[in-house]
Amino acid sequence: MPIVAQSTETTDWVSRFADEVIEESERRAPGKPVVVASGLSPSGPIHLGNLREVMTPHLVADEIRRRGHQVRHLISWDDYDRYRKVPAGVPGVDETWAEHIGKPLTSVPAPKGSPHPNWAEHFKAAMTESLAELGVEFDGISQTAQYTSGVYREQILHAMKHRGDIDAILAQYRTKKAPAKKQQQKPVDEAELEAAEGSGAAAEDDGSSGSAGYFPYKPYCGNCEKDLTTVTSYDDDSTELTYSCTACGFSETVRLNEFNRGKLVWKVDWPMRWAYEGVIFEPSGVDHSSPGSSFQVGGQIVGIFDGKQPIGPMYAFVGISGMAKMSSSKGGVPTPADALKIMEPQLLRWLYARRRPNQSFKVAFDQEIQRLYDEWDRLEAKVADGSALPADVAAHSRAVGTASGELPRTPRPLPYRTLASVADITAGHEDQALRILSDLDPANPLTSLDEARPRYDKAEAWINTHVPADQRTIVREEPDTELLKSLDEQARESLRLLLDGLADNWSLDGLTHLVYGVPKVQAGFSADATPKELPSEIKTAQRSFFALLYQLLVSRDTGPRLPTLLLAVGQERVRHLLGA
Repeated sequence: MPIVAQSTETTDWVSRFADEVIEESERRAPGKPVVVASGLSPSGPIHLGNLREVMTPHLVADEIRRRGHQVRHLISWDDYDRYRKVPAGVPGVDETWAEHIGKPLTSVPAPKGSPHPNWAEHFKAAMTESLAELGVEFDGISQTAQYTSGVYREQILHAMKHRGDIDAILAQYRTKKAPAKKQQQKPVDEAELEAAEGSGAAAEDDGSSGSAGYFPYKPYCGNCEKDLTTVTSYDDDSTELTYSCTACGFSETVRLNEFNRGKLVWKVDWPMRWAYEGVIFEPSGVDHSSPGSSFQVGGQIVGIFDGKQPIGPMYAFVGISGMAKMSSSKGGVPTPADALKIMEPQLLRWLYARRRPNQSFKVAFDQEIQRLYDEWDRLEAKVADGSALPADVAAHSRAVGTASGELPRTPRPLPYRTLASVADITAGHEDQALRILSDLDPANPLTSLDEARPRYDKAEAWINTHVPADQRTIVREEPDTELLKSLDEQARESLRLLLDGLADNWSLDGLTHLVYGVPKVQAGFSADATPKELPSEIKTAQRSFFALLYQLLVSRDTGPRLPTLLLAVGQERVRHLLGA
């Protein structure tokens, strides 16, 4: 069932852009579907920075759909770009892939063991699967298919005819570059993921400038398939073009009105597509917004194709935390698929929806993910009881679904940190996990793990892939007799009070009340006394009591939340380990 559109009074950034885009589309192309666009280069793993290139127009397009307008979200797969380098950390790839540098991405072999026919399709497939899970609807356009089938032939001939005008525009921005400063590479978990790199912003020259002059077109060599070519002559009337390849020495003469093995250089290709597709909205990364950047130059070149520059907000980088611990992507960068292994689509959508495009944010792969989930669950509760702010309600609505309907969700969304603790303690034993989770709320027990899925599976994946082995929880098999013998009377009394209350308080809420209450009762206060009624020493006593329980149960000073840990261990074993 489609989600009802939010009130246009909502002041979130998505609504504001939707207003602007609808108005501009009606001015430029009245009666036609609104066109928004993204560009992705499958030159390697498409990371979470690149995802902002898709999510920004997706959210705007979805808001436009909610308002009853027709809209197309185009994703141009820049799979006809040149293969620039061998990316680090890609399984099944070695130094021999360097021999393919300069070829179209669709002419490069896929990594060893991949079921896909080429390099581009291998990385497109992973991103397409993630976008489906995220509820992103789009029309995919392969630039290999567009160029090799001759779709852009008229645009190419037009660009070649107006090469002098294009060269004059580019000349305004050409400057002698200073030598790049060598920078120490940041570790992956500290680095910002630059979204622009995957949208055609590859380090590409402005065109072929040889003795014959400037040309905005690069042929791929008919012998070695590489783009290390130079146009040596071109005739506008006959469209006869001659080029030579510096890689293999091959040269040939072709007729450009029949030739489909080449492409416009990036700074011309992008604005050509704006005009060809009638794009109204396409964001760009921060590096595209500087003087001489692709977006700025494209704003002038698009006029040569009788088009207009789209509305193009700049978007900031996406940071990550905790990726260094990830075992599956050594040397790589986190992708949407990596994030979706440990978090539900709703949470990932929310991270992109709640921040304006020019605001940076982080996607957490470390302990911070538990705090993010707590924040998300609080928002869900506020939305449910009507106390959330309008902008937060809008971000929530965009996170949980699209104009087509809500995304699949976990029937019983138990706290993520609780699920992670249970998955940690039970180490894959689903019957034990179900027993513990059923005890969380005895009045409404969980009857199947499916009720807690997929959130439980995401939390389990996080524990298994992002929590170091030395931080995993291993419950003792036998009591620590030496520690138990060394306890003073006050410590022994605290254990007795806990053990005496176990049976009557065997639920998450009951055990929470019990473990916090023992130090209060020992100090002569009621177990229900609030922090305001207690001296500061009680907090110190609670910390000492908690540390003692952790030592006796898991031989560490800290661990999962004690109520969850106690439920996981089970009454009988808790009594055994605490020396009952």
